[in-house]
Amino acid sequence: MKKKVGFLLTSGLLLSSPAYAQAPTVEGLSVSLDTIWIMVAALLVFFMHAGFAMVESGFTRSKNALNILMKNFLTISVASILYLAVGYALMFGSTISGFTGFDGFFLTGHEDKIGFFVFQAMFAATCATIISGAVAERMKLSSYIILTVGMTAVIYPVVGHWVWGGGWLSELGFTDFAGSTVVHLTGALGAIVAVKFLGARLGKYSKGKINVISGHNIPLGALGVFILWFGWFGFNGGSTLAADPTLIPHVITTTLLSASAGVLASAFYTNFRYQRVDASLTLNGALAGLVGITAGTGDVSPIGAIIIGLISGVLLVEAVTFIDRKLKLDDPVGAIAVHGVCGVWGTLAVGLFSTSSGLFYGGGITLLGIQAIGILAVMAWTVVTVSVFLFILTRFSSIRVTKEEEISGLDFAEHGSAAYELKESVFQDNNSAPEFGTGLVHRLNNLGKASKEAKTNQA
Repeated sequence: MKKKVGFLLTSGLLLSSPAYAQAPTVEGLSVSLDTIWIMVAALLVFFMHAGFAMVESGFTRSKNALNILMKNFLTISVASILYLAVGYALMFGSTISGFTGFDGFFLTGHEDKIGFFVFQAMFAATCATIISGAVAERMKLSSYIILTVGMTAVIYPVVGHWVWGGGWLSELGFTDFAGSTVVHLTGALGAIVAVKFLGARLGKYSKGKINVISGHNIPLGALGVFILWFGWFGFNGGSTLAADPTLIPHVITTTLLSASAGVLASAFYTNFRYQRVDASLTLNGALAGLVGITAGTGDVSPIGAIIIGLISGVLLVEAVTFIDRKLKLDDPVGAIAVHGVCGVWGTLAVGLFSTSSGLFYGGGITLLGIQAIGILAVMAWTVVTVSVFLFILTRFSSIRVTKEEEISGLDFAEHGSAAYELKESVFQDNNSAPEFGTGLVHRLNNLGKASKEAKTNQA
């Protein structure tokens, strides 16, 4: 049998006519490389959501960690589907007077742009998840998901159309390479409105005093920052939208330098101001530098990137203090300062440091003025639309959990479970417990109880 099979295979190979694949063209190879690069970048941006989940859960209390994880999983899932159905069309469809797109729902007529859609869907989810950290520990999960629907389906895509979809801001000359305003400022503005509607967490502001509510796991938050930093190379690098061998290294370099400068500035500035290097502010300093460079990462020099990062790090420290103490906006993770204040600064910085048309390079103040107009327009649109959206939502139901649920933690209130089971495992009544640890504690407690009972009986 084996001989027959071998004979048939050999005969088939000898008798078959050779078929040659068509030689690849330079244009086809270029398209393939561009597509692969955008897909790799999209996966890096997807991985950033793991970073957001770690930062948000680490910087908040353990009783809410599971709730935050669920919000991040649901955000990217809801955003992906809604952006396919509606968001992409409003953002990149044929324009209506430069305001919004009107075709391409479910990618109809845009099937050849499916790779580009995936990359942009990750950006839409990123914008929405910025709100998650700011409203942590007191917003109903259902209310947050409804807000995510509004952000990813309409509010963010309209801003994106203005800048990246051929809308009126792009016609004006507004420059935002990877989204300091489009993604980060839009998300932060949504967070500001949501926090204002929600109010502060219980115990945050009491009797004129501002109380610190510490996060439960700073190492977890630090891991999240590293993940975000890593993913940001795809966030900014993928925004080249092509495997450009000159532009991509430049973008990644400016991204690295600005983030590094943000860390150093936050560390040294907190040491100068508070006589110690503050860990959480230093970690957020990396994110501040990343947000700050995102608008101009392809247009500024490495030295310009360092300066932008240094200013971002200092701005972050001051913004966190101002937002907490003066505005009394309770933002557990500093999202408003990182994405909002540094998003504004990064967008304006393009008008100063752009090597082609920035003020410091002889370009005058024209670009700086256009950048300011764009920021104001995005502020007006986002604040008004989110305010109207939440106002309508609050007419039907409260968007905040009850006092009892907030005290017990959203993990149990929303999910009937907890992120950590250490207490239950360690302190359970186990007759086979070893002769140390909780077994000893259990016996001492029982011994004390027995002693009290004996004294009561003697009396």
